[in-house]
Amino acid sequence: MDTLFTPVLAIGIGGLGGPELIILVVLVVLLFGGRKIPELMRGLGSGVKEFRQASKEIQEPIEEAKSAVKDAVDPKKADT
Repeated sequence: MDTLFTPVLAIGIGGLGGPELIILVVLVVLLFGGRKIPELMRGLGSGVKEFRQASKEIQEPIEEAKSAVKDAVDPKKADT
């Protein structure tokens, strides 16, 4: 069985289980304090938002090119 592509379970991320995740959360709270965590999450959220926007901007021209190639190869199917 290929362990590289195992699905991520709701309980854990990759090889991390419940106890490991709890320890990580406690460490983050101790290192950054309760007041900094919302700020860190906002920064993380805006980073994810920018990444999604950039990937969408990259995918649009690719999809347009695929559509143009499809139209050029078989114009009858493009009308349907």
